[in-house]
Amino acid sequence: MRKVLIVFCLFLLVAGIAAAQSVNSTMYVAIRSVALKSGTGLFASTRGTLEYGDRVTVTQVSGNKVEVRSASNLALIGWTAVSNLTPRQVVAGTTSTATAREVALAGKGFNQEIEDSYRSQQNLNYADVDTMEEFIIDESVLFRFLEEGRLAMGE
Repeated sequence: MRKVLIVFCLFLLVAGIAAAQSVNSTMYVAIRSVALKSGTGLFASTRGTLEYGDRVTVTQVSGNKVEVRSASNLALIGWTAVSNLTPRQVVAGTTSTATAREVALAGKGFNQEIEDSYRSQQNLNYADVDTMEEFIIDESVLFRFLEEGRLAMGE
């Protein structure tokens, strides 16, 4: 079952990349929030932020990065990784009984069968993953860490 899940996730990733490869295509933010950058580099300045479910239009493609324009604020244009987007419309509402985790899985294209498969495995514990997702590291701290350690600065 694990192999099926991995293949399914890879399929979703390839489908998302293929959908985002076309300029003027409509995409939706598939993560909690994403900073739109002025360029494709790791330390490009931030132009603005989009939230989960926001609709965007692809304006340019460069490898695994896409430049997008916000549908709600046409002046907001910036670059992000294509993996932060999905071609499927996602809706984040407050009247839903779904948890934030369930909504995020649905936004990534997971269906009930996949979710049931996860839940049937009694020994899975995602607490550490959930904890790591809560960490927010300031870009200036990350930049200083890379610089002091003489590490590669990304693209």
